[in-house]
Amino acid sequence: MNDDAETRIDKWLWAARFFKTRGLAKTAIDGGHVHINGTRAKPARCVHPGDTLDLTIGERKITLVVAGLSNTRGPAPVAQQLYAETPESLARAEAARAERRLGQPVRTGGRPTKRDRRAIHRFNEGADR
Repeated sequence: MNDDAETRIDKWLWAARFFKTRGLAKTAIDGGHVHINGTRAKPARCVHPGDTLDLTIGERKITLVVAGLSNTRGPAPVAQQLYAETPESLARAEAARAERRLGQPVRTGGRPTKRDRRAIHRFNEGADR
């Protein structure tokens, strides 16, 4: 962690391992997927401990509070100490996980799978007897 009073948001997102490169972080910020304390962020905007960040990464919406600052990318356990995800954000993530688990896609046609073909063969063999 760093003792600096502020760090650029694109550097911080990269150091906290939300994005693989600073370029990807900058693209997300420019696209309006990052908000600091409720306002849209710019790549050069600085974050401070205690700031609230709202990130949209793919389908997931993450709300977190900045706990520490760093200008360098370190190991994942160190990166996880830079932020604390809010309970509401964790609840949304868990609800999305449960929905994905329950919402298995239903096959509505197309070519049968190997499992389907075996079931068809078992059914047809039972009908011949």
